[in-house]
Amino acid sequence: MKCFLIPKLLLIAKIAISQIMLPAYQGVVSKIPAVVSPTFSCGPSTVSDIDGNIYNTVLIGTQCWTKENLKVTKYNDGTSIPLNNTYTSGTVSTVWQGLTTGAYAIYDNQASTAANATNYGFLYNGYAAKDTRGICPSGWGVPLDADLTDLTNFIGTNPGTKLKKYSTLWSTNTGTDDYGFSALPGGIRQYQGSFQNIRDYAFLWSATESGGSNAWYRWLDRNSNNVTRNSGNKSAGFSVRCLRD
Repeated sequence: MKCFLIPKLLLIAKIAISQIMLPAYQGVVSKIPAVVSPTFSCGPSTVSDIDGNIYNTVLIGTQCWTKENLKVTKYNDGTSIPLNNTYTSGTVSTVWQGLTTGAYAIYDNQASTAANATNYGFLYNGYAAKDTRGICPSGWGVPLDADLTDLTNFIGTNPGTKLKKYSTLWSTNTGTDDYGFSALPGGIRQYQGSFQNIRDYAFLWSATESGGSNAWYRWLDRNSNNVTRNSGNKSAGFSVRCLRD
């Protein structure tokens, strides 16, 4: 009988010990901290696009904006945005003019590492700005016309002066940059293909169409206190700022 009782007693003892240790083990597990993703805070935090370009951010009212113009070469699905440099001085680019899909350019066809791209970002046509694949970082988008209206309404008087960066990159340095938006005059690529107005005007696309081939945009003048709303052909090339969704 003893040879059968001893194993049974050992089994009972093991069960009892496990019941004592299990709550203690669970207590240790419950104290292991969970991995928490960093919280995004507009202003101190930065955001990067699919190419790895890093943009500072700024909170203006309830809107979180990038502080620099976009300079990405891919949509968010990894598809390349075509670079179009089919223009030389004194000619018309029928290729750029005839596009009905997204493309980008760099002012005066400079390299992506040259001064115009570094200072002012790239110029995108309205088709790229509207493309559903997205050109802004994930979780961000090209602002709607209403978003840009909300921005200027929040600022109130003299929004052009208050949004422009105080910088010698403007040919006339009248900006006060009260809110840190830091607008810079990247100029325009006209729908005919020519480049104009760098250092004098900042043109910013919205993602809102105003007709089959047009979309709303805003422009800031080197000498003006205002931000002007206008409608333009989507074949034109403007700068893009991104707004957090």
